[in-house]
Amino acid sequence: MKKVSGPQVATASEAMELPLPAEIMEVLGELVGAAREGLLALSVGVGLRVVHELMETEVDEVVGPKGKWNPERTASRHGHEAGSMTLGGRRVPVERPRVRSVDGQELPVQTYEYFADRDPLSRAVMDRMLAGVSTRKFARVGEPVGEQVKQTATATGKSSVSEVFIERTRTALGELMARRLDDVRLAVMMLDGLDIAERTHIVALGISTDGVKIPLGLWEGSTENATLARSLLADLVDRGLDPSQAILFVLDGGKALRKAIKDVFGEHALVHRCHRHKERNVCDLLPERDRPQALARIRGAWALADPAVAEQQLEKLASELERTWPDAAASLREGMSETLTLMGLGITGNLAKTLCSTNPIESMIEIVRHTQRNVKRWQDGDMRKRWTAAGMLVAEQQFRRIVGYSQLAQLVTAIEHHHQTLQSQHPIEHQDRQPVTV
Repeated sequence: MKKVSGPQVATASEAMELPLPAEIMEVLGELVGAAREGLLALSVGVGLRVVHELMETEVDEVVGPKGKWNPERTASRHGHEAGSMTLGGRRVPVERPRVRSVDGQELPVQTYEYFADRDPLSRAVMDRMLAGVSTRKFARVGEPVGEQVKQTATATGKSSVSEVFIERTRTALGELMARRLDDVRLAVMMLDGLDIAERTHIVALGISTDGVKIPLGLWEGSTENATLARSLLADLVDRGLDPSQAILFVLDGGKALRKAIKDVFGEHALVHRCHRHKERNVCDLLPERDRPQALARIRGAWALADPAVAEQQLEKLASELERTWPDAAASLREGMSETLTLMGLGITGNLAKTLCSTNPIESMIEIVRHTQRNVKRWQDGDMRKRWTAAGMLVAEQQFRRIVGYSQLAQLVTAIEHHHQTLQSQHPIEHQDRQPVTV
């Protein structure tokens, strides 16, 4: 019986000796060259070819297969033209196909529009600039895309990068200052000042009842004064913030900020003074030898649970200091009751540690300063505000919920109870009082 053999299959060695089409050999040669420049450069080369194939596939779906007559065709090919797409923080030239309808209207190629979007470029510019990369060095820190792509790329020059950054930060400023606050339920608001090149920015940070930190806005002026702070607070109200909310204001002790809160949110708005600022203000007026003891007594009073007893302890210390260091005593007495606001509301534990100082807003300001560290020349116009707004939004991306956020409901309830008590004691005053807007 004759054995019937199956289909002949080439061995691996024989398959390797088979000649490949010229087109495939050409592509492989180009990819090998890109591979020598790194894996990412190889990926870029492959990716550009994939994008080209995707565009051609889309054209086939709209127009139909090339070279086949179709009586129901609604569009036709119209050649190619030069275009560009965003790749690795630069614009890379590509040949884009064109499609026209039967009545001569240009039809969009959605694949090209997706990859041609300039938003990834503007994001890359903003991220690198805020990370400290100068406009001159922007192209050096980009991802390796291969020498051939690099030579034909655009939008990496100093002027181009600067223009993109200005536009992006202007958008960031607009987004920050246009945020609607109608649905924002705040439990805490912190205000502080930031000096930039002979100008002052008042910035506001809100903490929602869920413990989420929210940059609220900024206002620019020559100094940290009540008018500047009042303008910022009034703008928040204009954007929908309800001034009747039970909000605790945490300040560093600036009288201008306190006055602005009184004007916009009323005489009885609850303010807590930052413990860290009060400690520094008092200890800076004492000699080195007396500071540790005074600091220990101040912190010991703040660690108590009864605000009346704590105030007695602080007043006793102030009386002792008055004999030898009257300025330190006056500094301790100034706003003393406002350093006990959290204690009076019954807030203890982690939430008290978080809100006893302005550390949350100062942390945001430090991030803003860090993003501005390489700016050498501040120009006129909105440059300072643009940089500050961009830095605040960068900080927002790093925010986490505050420590002790589970106690915020208790804080809001205590503030509302405080306001109700005042209203029952002074009904006429509360009925007549209306928040002031600018």
